[in-house]
Amino acid sequence: MKIILETERLLLREFTEEDYLFAWRMNTDPDVMRYTGEPMPENSQAVRSFFRNYPDYEKYGFGRWACVFKENKQLIGFNGLKFFPETEEVDLGYRFIKDYWGRGLATESSQAVVTYGFEKLGLKKIIAFVVPENKASIRVLQKTGFVFDENMLEGELELSRFYLLKSNSKPKL
Repeated sequence: MKIILETERLLLREFTEEDYLFAWRMNTDPDVMRYTGEPMPENSQAVRSFFRNYPDYEKYGFGRWACVFKENKQLIGFNGLKFFPETEEVDLGYRFIKDYWGRGLATESSQAVVTYGFEKLGLKKIIAFVVPENKASIRVLQKTGFVFDENMLEGELELSRFYLLKSNSKPKL
């Protein structure tokens, strides 16, 4: 298990194939998936196959990382970066199970991931997308330093695009 980052309350590590059942349960919770714009996975084996074939760590040197709550060693969600080759941009994304909502963990992990992206990966800009109705996620982005860019349509889904430039970021680590 490769640990990438450590915050006050979290360890962020690479996902492994063994994490598939957790991810399947999280991604089939309608409340968790409400604002993602993503379909729920068909079955647990589809999630297992995704993790088995997840190329981002090797291909780009980063990806979405599993978030482990240090106090109880439980896997509680993910936070990390995703490279979009079609636009050559890097996106911040996060998702947590409901039991850990409202504790500031998305902000804590996002600040660490953004700092890692700028300081360790040499990124100059990070973007993020959020459904405009997801006020909690917008607050996380704002606390992390992101600023609103534009509203856009992705298919039939309305998204708000945010961005953070390295020159405007304040390292949190």
